[in-house]
Amino acid sequence: MCLACGCGHDEAHVEGDGAGWHTHADGTRHRHDHAHDHAHMHAHEHQHAHAHAHEHEHAHAHEHEHGAAGHLHFGDGPAGAVATGMSQSRMVRVERDILAANDAIAERNRERLRARGIFALNLVSSPGSGKTTLLVRTIERLAGVAPVAVIEGDQQTSFDAERIRATGAPAIQINTGKGCHLDARMIEIALGRLAAADDSVLMIENVGNLVCPAGFDLGEAHKVVVLSVTEGEDKPLKYPDMFHAASLMLLNKVDLLPHLSFDVERCLANARRVHPGIEIIEISATSGQGMADWLAWIERGARASRQRFGAATRPAAGVAESTPAPVTAAAQGS
Repeated sequence: MCLACGCGHDEAHVEGDGAGWHTHADGTRHRHDHAHDHAHMHAHEHQHAHAHAHEHEHAHAHEHEHGAAGHLHFGDGPAGAVATGMSQSRMVRVERDILAANDAIAERNRERLRARGIFALNLVSSPGSGKTTLLVRTIERLAGVAPVAVIEGDQQTSFDAERIRATGAPAIQINTGKGCHLDARMIEIALGRLAAADDSVLMIENVGNLVCPAGFDLGEAHKVVVLSVTEGEDKPLKYPDMFHAASLMLLNKVDLLPHLSFDVERCLANARRVHPGIEIIEISATSGQGMADWLAWIERGARASRQRFGAATRPAAGVAESTPAPVTAAAQGS
């Protein structure tokens, strides 16, 4: 469980582990030999560096489908349960520990991506902003220009990853269960299973949420916040941390402006009030407006990434990429 916000990041299902096995975010594994959706006492079989047996009461259901492609499933823990009996100072200390551990893994991800010349973007937004449609159109327009791979984050379902794979781009789905954001450890695991090419663009589509994703570095080069004109001009003021953390704002669905009372200038002013240096592109995946500017922004970043961290820093042919160091459950807050 994520103690920073109380969401359920307590366990992960990694496709290919075998029936009944679940992999925690810290890399430890345990087995469930039966499906259940009611509270009861039972013992887990664990694989840890040390052996121990324990019983605890919990209620959860592990009923989800996995397609042939890569699929990670994180978390079913009850949100907020860890706060019981915990002092405010303890909560603050735990939150700092979790974010520090996350940042260390994020930096490891960043170096791993840089060494391969991969330009990684973390796409964040509210639900329904049009991120996935925009991402599909972007991949289609980048065909023949730059290879693209995608990590999809959702609480449930693999629908968006299936839409991405239909374009021919490799994609892996992370399901966070009750979790409200992706974290660096999830991305580290996904990178080990995703067939991303050297000198490519990696798009990470985060869970729809303008709060927690702002505080969790994934190892990306930039956060890109997508704001739809169907939402509201005051979103940057309501969620300032996200807009302050983003390098670029995509004001999406501008083709709908003739049918709305949305004040574009007010929205842009609000975004720059929170983050004076934020870049802004007005865009529509439907009409194509702004797509050329968005693609040019990606291409500039990808080119700079290749030049700065590309072939010159890459391991020689035949040299295997180093295996990430394990993350302890205490450090990760699982």
